[in-house]
Amino acid sequence: MNAESDDTGQMTGGGTPSGMTPSAASAVTPTQEKTAGVPLTDFVQQLEDYAPTIPDSVTAFYLNRAGFEASDPRITRLISIAAQKFVSDIANDALQHCKMKGTVQSKNKGKDKKLILSMDDLTPALAEYGINVKKPAYFI
Repeated sequence: MNAESDDTGQMTGGGTPSGMTPSAASAVTPTQEKTAGVPLTDFVQQLEDYAPTIPDSVTAFYLNRAGFEASDPRITRLISIAAQKFVSDIANDALQHCKMKGTVQSKNKGKDKKLILSMDDLTPALAEYGINVKKPAYFI
């Protein structure tokens, strides 16, 4: 191959990038380029129609408080969805901890089982995400 690369990694001499044959470099067809952005545009359209559990105004308030100002409401909505997923994952992990412990209160001897979220279940779930919760010291 007559092409050489300089120290920036760019090709000199008109060759193809290393490891790619000329046919592989031209394998991307125009239809593939057009369809590559379709899932993203569909996602943005769905994002405009979706109402997350955490309202946009609450998310915008905390973003502004942290020094972030989003001019596009879709960014605020995306962060709302990410925060919703984060809280949902923590709650699901706490539920799994509760089920593994076997602490289930029953009203009618096995018919209605009621799960209760306690700090004993929530603390290890939060610890998996790097959030350390310590019990406060009680003074009598």
